[in-house]
Amino acid sequence: MSNSAASAILTTEDLAEAIRAVRTLLGIADFSQGEVDFEAVIRSSDVLAQVRHVLPDLEWWASAGKEHGSSEAGDDPAGCLPIRVFDWSRPLERAEPFIAALGPDLAAVRWDLDAWPAVPEAGLEAISQKYAYLTLTMNSRDLYQEEPSQDHTVHVHVRDRNGEQTARVHWLADQVGGRFTGRVQLAHL
Repeated sequence: MSNSAASAILTTEDLAEAIRAVRTLLGIADFSQGEVDFEAVIRSSDVLAQVRHVLPDLEWWASAGKEHGSSEAGDDPAGCLPIRVFDWSRPLERAEPFIAALGPDLAAVRWDLDAWPAVPEAGLEAISQKYAYLTLTMNSRDLYQEEPSQDHTVHVHVRDRNGEQTARVHWLADQVGGRFTGRVQLAHL
């Protein structure tokens, strides 16, 4: 399993502002072959019903552990709440409906991009798909839904050998009116 450095560049209580930032960053990125991954902790049957409308064949397991229920075993997720969702490689157009379905539950949506493009005027070279991701965490400050919060955070992932990509993180933050606070979390890919 490989890892990526996810840098928090915008934290806001306004989900619409966070989504606008994501759209701006997607407009900068190359993502013609991209896909989206979902992680969430679903606590209520209402949210579960909304999420299953967006992702009918949802992959999940009980927060208490797979032995307490899972999609793999064919269990009913409504009887196993709270559940953890780990659903990967979905079409890009599923992202915003998934976000809208979540309500107050904790989640992360990660866009797997083709590249962060070169920005010659800023002295930035292109970053390949292996290191180009964008994550929005909802109602959680971290990538793994372990730090509940009332706000949402946009994280950009770049390759960061010896701090050489810090300039890109700052540049991306500037594009969305955010700022890099130095908060970086290791993301498992």
